[in-house]
Amino acid sequence: MTSMNTYADNLSSVDALAPIFKAGGDPLRLEILRVLRRDTFGVLELSQLFDMRQSGMSHHLKVMNKAGLLEPQREGNAIFYRRPLHLDSDKPTDQTIRQIFEAVDRVPLPPHLQERIEAIRTQRADQSQAFFARHAEQFREQQELIAAFDLYAEPVAEMIRKRSRKHQWQAALEIGPGEGAFLPVLAELCGHVVALDNSRDMLAKATRTCIDERLNNIDLIEGVTDTLLARGDAFDLVVANMVLHHVPSPADIFLDAAALMNNGGCFVISDLCSHDQDWAKANCGDLWLGFEPEELTTWAADAGLVAGEQLFIGLRNGFQIQVREFWKHSGQI
Repeated sequence: MTSMNTYADNLSSVDALAPIFKAGGDPLRLEILRVLRRDTFGVLELSQLFDMRQSGMSHHLKVMNKAGLLEPQREGNAIFYRRPLHLDSDKPTDQTIRQIFEAVDRVPLPPHLQERIEAIRTQRADQSQAFFARHAEQFREQQELIAAFDLYAEPVAEMIRKRSRKHQWQAALEIGPGEGAFLPVLAELCGHVVALDNSRDMLAKATRTCIDERLNNIDLIEGVTDTLLARGDAFDLVVANMVLHHVPSPADIFLDAAALMNNGGCFVISDLCSHDQDWAKANCGDLWLGFEPEELTTWAADAGLVAGEQLFIGLRNGFQIQVREFWKHSGQI
């Protein structure tokens, strides 16, 4: 009887694999999985990427979702698609899905597809940049509709100060400094600080903060992380406070932070947990409605970073903030 039960269980497991291979047995669907490696796209964006009608793309996504190859992610009234966050290493179905991902990831994207992805990212970046250009004077007021600065800045500062007692950090980078309110913390702990922002209006306000606070060890640079990578800059500490939900491709921030950090470097993030407050897009310029903690952990692991301390802060308005640290070398935690 035991052997019969074992045979039935094995047969059931094999049967469960069939829909996965069937759903993945289409070249277009494998291409979709490739572009979802580090990005999240909506149906219209995917239709744009692959130059096909929305109805056809919706069919493919439905089949792949049912097979567990991808999952929907609601962003307000819009639905985006991503690779599944929770894959159990012990389940044959999840092992198979992971192996499919590993196989397609070994094949580089063709240039024309990469160009289309960059075009979508540029559209997103332009949308965010335009918002901050329009609302630079109301920046603090807009941001505090979600969370007051001190609610996340103080825990981040405390985490960094605690780590600085053990590490001799010389150079720090803040991505998206806004008005520059966090720069005094970094200027106190590190000999050289770079503040990087793609909004000229926000950099002007950060410059005023540096003047008022007499911060003489800060370079303010207009640009994106690629700007610093091209210069060959390197940092011991990288900070991004409430920035990820404004950038077109959050996963790329982890890759770029890892590339910009020295060995033993630390990447500290504060950002929103996933939420359903769609008004934040129009009122605060958000591109994404927060992130699952597992998303950040996965993106960090893909970038070769190791997760360290984490803190979750619940707010009265229903939002939750996650404060996370990621290290370039696990032995340095």
